[in-house]
Amino acid sequence: MPLLDQIQKDMVQAMKAKDEARLSALRMIKAALMKFKVDSMKELDQQSELQVLNSLIKQRREAAEMFRKGGRVEQAEKEEEEARLIESYMPAAPTEEEMEAAIAAALAETGVTSLKQMGQVMNAVRAKLAGKRIDGKTLSERVRAKLS
Repeated sequence: MPLLDQIQKDMVQAMKAKDEARLSALRMIKAALMKFKVDSMKELDQQSELQVLNSLIKQRREAAEMFRKGGRVEQAEKEEEEARLIESYMPAAPTEEEMEAAIAAALAETGVTSLKQMGQVMNAVRAKLAGKRIDGKTLSERVRAKLS
């Protein structure tokens, strides 16, 4: 089932259950996906859906961090809950072993040994982990650790 259809179905369930917090988050996800679809003037594919959802998660995490720094714990918890809801619509993240294996294979495949060529390794790892939810920051830190 396409992601927009799934979100619409879940919105109806949230309305029937009178779950305002979930409904609000689902509306936000749907709006972001529709905006991307209109802006790009083409249908959403799995890659673009993941891109939109990743940016929404990043926004929620940054907002939660700022709320915590500002002493607004309730708002931070609300943002974190929204991030968890968004993550539920994404594919599974790779396991530690899968990530390590993909990094090792990419390093062997590209033959890169310096940090200057880290981008090549990152692209190779992303290709190997296609279809999985990848946190770019975590991946970058691990590749950097292997190269230094």
